[in-house]
Amino acid sequence: MMYSFHLKTPARTAMIDITSKIQVVVEQSKLESGLCLIFVPHTTAGLTINENADPDVVSDIMKEVEKIVPFNDHYAHSEGNSAAHIKASLFGFSQQLIIEGGHLVLGTWQGVYFCEFDGPRNRQVHVKLI
Repeated sequence: MMYSFHLKTPARTAMIDITSKIQVVVEQSKLESGLCLIFVPHTTAGLTINENADPDVVSDIMKEVEKIVPFNDHYAHSEGNSAAHIKASLFGFSQQLIIEGGHLVLGTWQGVYFCEFDGPRNRQVHVKLI
């Protein structure tokens, strides 16, 4: 079973908590036990799992990622979005989660984040349930 949903990202960079959207997919599928694969088909966006209780964690992550890979650093790529490509590759384009009892298995403070590095854009997320 494969499902897809769209996101409209609000800014050039953003971390958007998509945990509830993925949980809805799992619930609608009626799958009780299995695996959930999440994939973004974009070269300037990624996925991560991290704390979703304190928004300062997201701010801190984005601040530090910008220090590591600054937006302007004399990149050769003519489109001007090399930093976004690099950040997306560092984060990765997929995540996998266990499903048990019809729910995503996540730690108490964990959430799934769509990471935008070249927005704002209309984006797509694919979810494969096994």
